[in-house]
Amino acid sequence: MKLLKAFAIAGIGLSLAACDQGIYNGGMGGMGPKQTVGTGAGALAGGVIGSQFGGGEGRLWATGAGVLIGALMGSEIGKSLDRADRAYMGRTTYSALENNPSGQASRWSNPDSGHYGTVTPQPAYTTSSGRPCREYTQTIYIDGRSQQAHGTACRMQDGSWQIQN
Repeated sequence: MKLLKAFAIAGIGLSLAACDQGIYNGGMGGMGPKQTVGTGAGALAGGVIGSQFGGGEGRLWATGAGVLIGALMGSEIGKSLDRADRAYMGRTTYSALENNPSGQASRWSNPDSGHYGTVTPQPAYTTSSGRPCREYTQTIYIDGRSQQAHGTACRMQDGSWQIQN
């Protein structure tokens, strides 16, 4: 019975999240399939977890809160880069660190997801322990919105690059 209530509340929460995302207003409102599945799975999991807390009406509130928190978390995870995106980005990052002069960007793209980005390495330097390192900038475009990150990679003894942060 608890599980049935959790499913019912998860359905209501997902419906509210769908309205908020514009699903009922002419299409997906910018949500892709990964984000939609993430929202649904997060709502369901959050509802089940929330139903384990409290008693009586308090349990109902905990379940509802779990649904909403789970839906939001699942949605954010679903929007993020998928495994293929990360593979394209990783190969391009390694190649740019290895071959590009400072300031020269390399571009990657995933034709399946439409996500793309650039990696721009900065000048190499040597740490006090003698390891060669390079800082780099990544710009990632997801659904037309850009996100920028900065990082540092250092060369390992086997010749590979290891991301430091």
